[in-house]
Amino acid sequence: MSLITLQSVKKDFGIKEILKDASLSLDATDKVGLIGTNGSGKSTLLKMMAGLEPIDGGQILANSGATIVYLPQQPDLDENHTVLEQVFADAGEQMALVREYEEVSDKLAHAPEDKQLMTRLSSLMQRMDSIGAWEVETNAKIILSQLGITDFNAVIGTLSGGYRKRIALATALLSEPDLLLMDEPTNHLDANSVEWLQSYLNRYRGAILLITHDRYFLDKVTNRIIEIDRGDIYTYAGNYSYYLEKKALSEESAISSQRKHQGVLRRELEWLKRGPKARSTKQKARIDRIRDMQETEFKQAQGKVDISTPSRRIGKKVIELNNISKAYDGRTLIKEFTYEFSPDDRIGIIGGNGAGKSTLLDMITGRAQPDSGSVEIGTTIHIGYFNQHSEELQSALNEEQRVIDYIKEEGEFVKIADGTRITASQMLERFLFPANQQYAPISKLSGGEKRRLFLLRVLMSTPNVLILDEPTNDLDVQTLAVLEDYLEDFSGCVIVVSHDRYFLDRTVDTIFAFEEGGNIKQYPGNYSVYLDYKQAEEAQQQQINNTKEKPKNTVEALQETSPPQTSENKKRRSLSNWQKREFEQLEGKIAQMEAEKAEAEKAMANVPPGNYTQVQKLYEQVETLKEAIDVATERWLELAEIES
Repeated sequence: MSLITLQSVKKDFGIKEILKDASLSLDATDKVGLIGTNGSGKSTLLKMMAGLEPIDGGQILANSGATIVYLPQQPDLDENHTVLEQVFADAGEQMALVREYEEVSDKLAHAPEDKQLMTRLSSLMQRMDSIGAWEVETNAKIILSQLGITDFNAVIGTLSGGYRKRIALATALLSEPDLLLMDEPTNHLDANSVEWLQSYLNRYRGAILLITHDRYFLDKVTNRIIEIDRGDIYTYAGNYSYYLEKKALSEESAISSQRKHQGVLRRELEWLKRGPKARSTKQKARIDRIRDMQETEFKQAQGKVDISTPSRRIGKKVIELNNISKAYDGRTLIKEFTYEFSPDDRIGIIGGNGAGKSTLLDMITGRAQPDSGSVEIGTTIHIGYFNQHSEELQSALNEEQRVIDYIKEEGEFVKIADGTRITASQMLERFLFPANQQYAPISKLSGGEKRRLFLLRVLMSTPNVLILDEPTNDLDVQTLAVLEDYLEDFSGCVIVVSHDRYFLDRTVDTIFAFEEGGNIKQYPGNYSVYLDYKQAEEAQQQQINNTKEKPKNTVEALQETSPPQTSENKKRRSLSNWQKREFEQLEGKIAQMEAEKAEAEKAMANVPPGNYTQVQKLYEQVETLKEAIDVATERWLELAEIES
């Protein structure tokens, strides 16, 4: 069943034609990745399908019974809402019943003999049962927790842009629409949250159209790729790996066809030069065919960013971190960390949101000072810092300034890697900014184009230490591939903070992992090697746990491992009626999920040899259930501590 159809849609912003004559259709089972260079119109296409951006021609037909939810890169949330209020803002009757239930429960606590209140409470409970309101809040808390949101009562106005994006993502997932339009959903998520989201979307029953730079994510989630290339739309019936294979074959075929065309045309023109007498019908037809061939246009292969900058000498002393520590608001982010960077280091920094990754970079670049310890920079070091924070990008870019003038501030001429001097305009063309864009104000660029422009300015400064803070946010996959090749040959030290697993696998050979208490642990190898180390550590811990006597189920395990309550540590708090209900629901939910996991594990053991697809599907189901059980049991323990 088709959910939405585009018929000959046109969109033109004046300096750039976004869609020429685009037609496509999305069905209920589609999981589609939308790709294209920055500024090609990916976000604009999503907005048009969501009804937020007008079209200049053609028509968009949406199924009248289908629900469509759009997740933008910069969501607009109510500043006065709490996290849960925002998540349930569109929940309608369900949230209204939850609020009314809490109000009646509070009144009944002060007037336990009020029969009218008791009757009203009973009626509310029946209505909440009938529409599944109890389940909804539990699911909301599980999703929020998996996305790194633990303070459900925090006010939106006090949260960072990254937290707001995650709250908007949770809201979109809970709404469970028929079609989910997602613009860079993995931005601001750490690696663990990205992997959870990947598993969640694999099980999602509705259709999905998403834009993402995360190529592992794109490969695992999608079953179809749509590419926007200079106003045209191309569809590939497979995931990202399939797209790459078919795209290469398509370009080879196009080049071959163009060569054949040119060969035939050359021979025909030679015949024409010999002066044939155009008397016969055949000769006239041949001459007409030659004219048609001369007018035939071939679409050239899409341009790629050309990163070619000279290197700067780097001395033996690069950056030395001597026993540095840093804390904010009483929380230790970095504890007594020492490291001496070498000229050829390739360091990847990972950790949860708010762990202190950007703080470490700020201390290295002198934007922040350690509470103790010291940072020493070598005399030959020139740092190029590509920052993830949009507010700093905005301050670096004057929106009214022309693109060409911004680059000319670095120099009218640029020396590239082979020693050749080229103009600033030529350098912009190498970064896919055509002449008509170079004289437009920066405000006319898309978010991704602004970041690409900022990257160009950073690289033009010829750094010998390159610090990249979430470089993959808002850069298209084509630019990322070229940047990865550039970093491979870069003659200097590279320090990268990223949640993009593919990018880390391509660019680093050492991992700094932020752990509890401000400790930074070092692992040799790229991100995949780091995962192998972590799995080995977890397997070793599991082996230790297996030697201990296990209770019958998870709930009993939590009861047996809960610390004893004493007069000193027991705080007499009581569960609200809502929390009691949630507590009871969780016990049954945990038991049900454990039973489902056991069934899936049994089914996996009985899969016939060679059926790898079924094994993979069951394995992902088991892993997802494990994660859900962990989150649910954590919440159960939290409530159990209040109840005890």
